[in-house]
Amino acid sequence: MNDKAELFERTPIPKAVAKLAVPTILSSLVMVLYNLADTYFVGMMNDPVQNAAVTLAAPVLLAFNAVNNLFGVGTSSMMSRALGRKDYDTVYASSAFGFYCALFSGILFSFFCSIGKAPLLNLLGADAATWEATGAYMRWTVTFGAVPAILNVVMANMVRAEGAAFHASVGTMSGCLLNILLDPFFILPIGLNMGAEGAGLATFLSNCVACAYFLVLLFVRRKDTYVCIHPAKFTLRSNVVLGVCGVGIPASIQNLLNVTGMTILNNFTSSYGPDAVAAMGISQKVNMVPMYVAMGVSQGIMPLVSYNYASKDYKRMRGTVWFAAKAVLGFIMAAAVGYFLGAGRIIVLFLDNEAIIAYGTRFLRGFCLGLPFLCLDFLAVGVFQAVGMGREALIFAVMRKILLEIPALYLLNFLFPLYGLAYAQFAAELVLAVAALVVLMRLFKGLEKQRAQAE
Repeated sequence: MNDKAELFERTPIPKAVAKLAVPTILSSLVMVLYNLADTYFVGMMNDPVQNAAVTLAAPVLLAFNAVNNLFGVGTSSMMSRALGRKDYDTVYASSAFGFYCALFSGILFSFFCSIGKAPLLNLLGADAATWEATGAYMRWTVTFGAVPAILNVVMANMVRAEGAAFHASVGTMSGCLLNILLDPFFILPIGLNMGAEGAGLATFLSNCVACAYFLVLLFVRRKDTYVCIHPAKFTLRSNVVLGVCGVGIPASIQNLLNVTGMTILNNFTSSYGPDAVAAMGISQKVNMVPMYVAMGVSQGIMPLVSYNYASKDYKRMRGTVWFAAKAVLGFIMAAAVGYFLGAGRIIVLFLDNEAIIAYGTRFLRGFCLGLPFLCLDFLAVGVFQAVGMGREALIFAVMRKILLEIPALYLLNFLFPLYGLAYAQFAAELVLAVAALVVLMRLFKGLEKQRAQAE
């Protein structure tokens, strides 16, 4: 296992960042492609109701990330910091705690969403036209699919925490690629002609495959990995529970607030009909491509930041963050310009419907303006999570949704009905990006001061 220490401690920063972040970015992009594949193949049916069903169910699938972040981000941060301190017993205990809590949470999620299906569909904004299709999609992705969907992401985070970003990405991508291959067969008339329900079935099967990959990987590498899911290692020791939850709970709340924001956005949009909902869903998913690149970089460098923070190599930690920021910002800005100029040509690739193209063009132009600022915010929150600053991560989550984005949705929709909704994220992220830079500079200055005093 000395190669793991070599990567974290001595490998040049650009090479270490590339080894950890590139596989994570690739897996993130494949995840976006599989989300776009659902939209693309459902769109080929030329039925806005089917597209609207996938869009309306999106907040529930996003809510999975609340559990993923609680036990995925929380556990991986705890594991990497423990690795930096050479505290291997805590690494084993943390991974077992994260795995079994994620398993139990997935079962509970599936149970409560199933028994509360009717009020949940109402909350999501489903109406008489979209009720059946949305419910059918959620049957596979939530009722049957919550456990494998949650477990495969949590295990990917744990595997990435010890520096095995390649294996984490292969597991994630295997499921996503299978989903893309299954989509046309389950969705289109040339296959089973199941529409949105077929997209849900393909997602369920692909998550099962990804989950199986990680279980087999951990069994094969059981003598050469710090990730442990043996029941005997499960513990409720206070240092493990507090260490995981101290980072995981703020990250989880952040995603629950994201779900709240998306639900409000979809409810506003649904009052304008299925065409507007379908266009909003397409625009959001297209905007996710560069967004997931930024997220991939942020998640990819977290183990390196956590390890060097715990081992007190603050210079290497700071160098990692600034190198990653410079590397990703250029791409994000180029993507934003491309989206703004080519919005209409991009939307038509998914659904050749005049009304949806008109809606989607204006939506995408609004969304893409926030991308560079969103990138900076992701990096900052990733650093907070990596070093155990759960309070700061929570403050940013509350600022983003409660104080900025959700009020902006109401205000902009009032001032510019429907089209103003797409600019709420830009307004929120502009403020947050400035705050992120200020807090990061103060963090690094404080760490350098501690090092100077220690010397």
